[in-house]
Amino acid sequence: MSKTKLMIVDDEVDLLAELRPLMERSGFQVFSAANGEQALEIAAKEKPDLIILDVLMPKLDGRNVLRRLRESGNWTPVILLTKVNTSTERVLSLQEGADDYLNKPFDPLELVARVQAILRRSQRGNLPLSSFRYLVSNGLSLDRQMRHVKLNGELLSLTTRAVGVVEFLMLHPHEVISRERLLDEVWGWSDALETRAVDIRIAEIRKVVEKDSSQPRFIETVIGTGYRFLADVQGQQ
Repeated sequence: MSKTKLMIVDDEVDLLAELRPLMERSGFQVFSAANGEQALEIAAKEKPDLIILDVLMPKLDGRNVLRRLRESGNWTPVILLTKVNTSTERVLSLQEGADDYLNKPFDPLELVARVQAILRRSQRGNLPLSSFRYLVSNGLSLDRQMRHVKLNGELLSLTTRAVGVVEFLMLHPHEVISRERLLDEVWGWSDALETRAVDIRIAEIRKVVEKDSSQPRFIETVIGTGYRFLADVQGQQ
């Protein structure tokens, strides 16, 4: 059986030297590139199953590489690596068609987990959920542009933060998301002392989407870890 192909694109030699053997030990066939132009050449030749792409690079930066891939119809899953931890950076990453992003410096094992999660929920050539305006799952729908959540056609009354939590969980179905990651992604900051804020928003969501909280249809609590969106999610334009 052929190995899953992974391409790592980064101009930091030390980072490549660390990540390549780690990913190979994790069972991937790894290709690497030191700049955006080289990345496009390798992507066209080797057709990797997933690309890890640094944003700040010489010759052609990561965001332009991602844009060219998407404009050419290449929807290979992409994880962007960035040193800018702002909500604007996150929005730009998703708007360009990234499947996920990770802020530098990061735990290499966290990157492995992100890669495995994306590969589990996607197949090469399919559009990522982040490219769709609407996310739909078992009667639950989210309009990402209007920030509306509906259940069986009925508009739900949810706070802005709760809508953000719904969106992030639906963009990552079947993946366990920690409270800290939700704080970082939805609130824009992370503080272990404030993870209760996440639990409050989850309780708000469950109140309107779950008939029986002991047998959830949508959001499951993973004790000691965080939350998981249980159902399959489809994207619609």
